[in-house]
Amino acid sequence: MGLLDSVLGQVLGGAAQQQQPQGGGLGDLGGLAGALGGLLANNGGQGGLGGLVSKFEQAGMGDVIGSWIGKGENQPVSGGQLQDVLGSDTIASIASKLGINAQTLLPMLATMLPALIDQLTPHGKVPEQGLDTPNDLLGSLSGLLQNKQL
Repeated sequence: MGLLDSVLGQVLGGAAQQQQPQGGGLGDLGGLAGALGGLLANNGGQGGLGGLVSKFEQAGMGDVIGSWIGKGENQPVSGGQLQDVLGSDTIASIASKLGINAQTLLPMLATMLPALIDQLTPHGKVPEQGLDTPNDLLGSLSGLLQNKQL
């Protein structure tokens, strides 16, 4: 079981750790994609992936998110750094959608976000069209989980 399985299991109350034949994992993954959609999708409130890059750059952390987008090794980020970049309201909103508190979400997000953005930018750059919907995230999350890349 990979790190993403463990993180998703914690976020989703253990449901993601169950075997997939019953079909439960994809629905739970959809909930996570929906919660993160507001952060990364074009139709979310944060300006999509490009908006997230801008927030990191404004916080002096452009090199960190750049490493996630680029083809090299992903630089780590802490939960505190994410809270500084994203703001308490955004973190509280995501945590609320997932039914957890911000202190539980932050370390999980610090683990997942670099791998997810890396997966969403396979050519080493932010897609010009961005991410249209949380369904784009669902595909990437599903791919990470199936390939056990974490």
